[in-house]
Amino acid sequence: MPQLSALDAQFLHFETATNIANIAGLAVLEGDLHRADLQELLERKLPYVPALRRRLAPVPLGLDHPYWQQEDDLDLDYHVREIGLPPPGDDRQLADQISRLHARRLDRGRPLWEIYLIHGLSGGRMGLYTKIHHAAVDGIGGADVLAALLDLTPEPAPPPAGPPDRDEPPPGPLTMVARGLARLAGNPAAAVRFAARAVPHLDEIPVVSWLPGTALVSDLARRLGGTGRVPDLPALPAPRTPFSGPLSGHRRFAFVSLPLEEIKQVRKAFGVTVNDVVMAVCAGGLRAWLAAHGGVPRQPLVAGVPFSLRAAGDEGPGNQVALMTAPLAVHVPDPAARLHHVRHAMHRIKDRFSLAPARWLREFSESMPAALMGLASRSAFALVGQAAPPINVIISNVPGPQFPLYVCGARLLNHYPVSVITEVSGGVNITAFSYDGSLDIGIVTDREMVPDAWELAGHLRDALEELRNAEGTLPQ
Repeated sequence: MPQLSALDAQFLHFETATNIANIAGLAVLEGDLHRADLQELLERKLPYVPALRRRLAPVPLGLDHPYWQQEDDLDLDYHVREIGLPPPGDDRQLADQISRLHARRLDRGRPLWEIYLIHGLSGGRMGLYTKIHHAAVDGIGGADVLAALLDLTPEPAPPPAGPPDRDEPPPGPLTMVARGLARLAGNPAAAVRFAARAVPHLDEIPVVSWLPGTALVSDLARRLGGTGRVPDLPALPAPRTPFSGPLSGHRRFAFVSLPLEEIKQVRKAFGVTVNDVVMAVCAGGLRAWLAAHGGVPRQPLVAGVPFSLRAAGDEGPGNQVALMTAPLAVHVPDPAARLHHVRHAMHRIKDRFSLAPARWLREFSESMPAALMGLASRSAFALVGQAAPPINVIISNVPGPQFPLYVCGARLLNHYPVSVITEVSGGVNITAFSYDGSLDIGIVTDREMVPDAWELAGHLRDALEELRNAEGTLPQ
């Protein structure tokens, strides 16, 4: 039976009343979907979706990271819920409901997921909100969970042939304690190994990379280790913004769909990637919002950009993700020049991490004693979040299928990601998912920092139009 990795456990430990580690998606469907039909679909497919049939098995005294334990008797009446919107059932009412649902922590005594059917949406539509804890899946794993519940045609596909795999039960309490004590005894050595391995990557670690001489020390360590030169990374102290600092326990959510064809037109006109355009759209939208709320900083924002460490075909459990930081040129007024800055920054960072993947976060988590990780994580988040947040905003772009999908015969019109904000990563998260000719963007904000997330959504739409109207080409 799999045990949570140290990184998976971090997502459990840093949770507080204000830092919530739920990742989710809002599917907008054409037509109506009945709860009984969805429960029947889940009955057939859940045995083949391990992440949804597991609950936590804690280690006594918290001496080690929890294990996953298979739940054979899932209570679908608990996990699958339905609510209704009052008339007129518009998109803002839907987003307000998602804001409330997303801020609620999941019950750790049950499998860490919930699904909500949301009726009463205007235009003959309905919402399907699926929430799962970040300790169970990363972004790629979450997309795989969603895909397992979708069909390529209105007719539901039969479940896979053959019986599903069964998980081995977790070890007994005494074995858990013995393994935890053995890990605890090995932690000092693990910490020494992490310190030695971390030296070549000090310039990748937020806050540490700001210290004078860090880049020189990292470069020297890489040379001595035989790695050779890799592209340098800029030192990125994050400017203070209205969405920096301690969070409240409340969220705001908004969404917007941008035509994927228009994004591809900009990509072609300027000779960049789709991801470059998405990042530049976010930079333009944030610049407009900042201009209306306290002013645009004179330096770039620092964007946290998640990327997967999974090898092709790897469907293993838990989190296999790293976070790279990139300058986001909100300080550049010209949209074409802003896109150039984004392209340059993203290519530089991708070149660096293609040679030396950023695994320091996983290795740092593994070097910490499990018994102390909870207190250390919460204390570190509180201290860094108040003193010097290293990141202003999280931006992620997930490619998806470019053909229609269905849930119990109802067509999926749009799928908006609903992700995580923390005091360390800033009070705004912008995550995009491309699906069937559309770029569906979900925006999560802290209610006290960005009370109207729809304002930011409108600025993203304007930023794309601004790029489409920009003349000339990017400088080479």
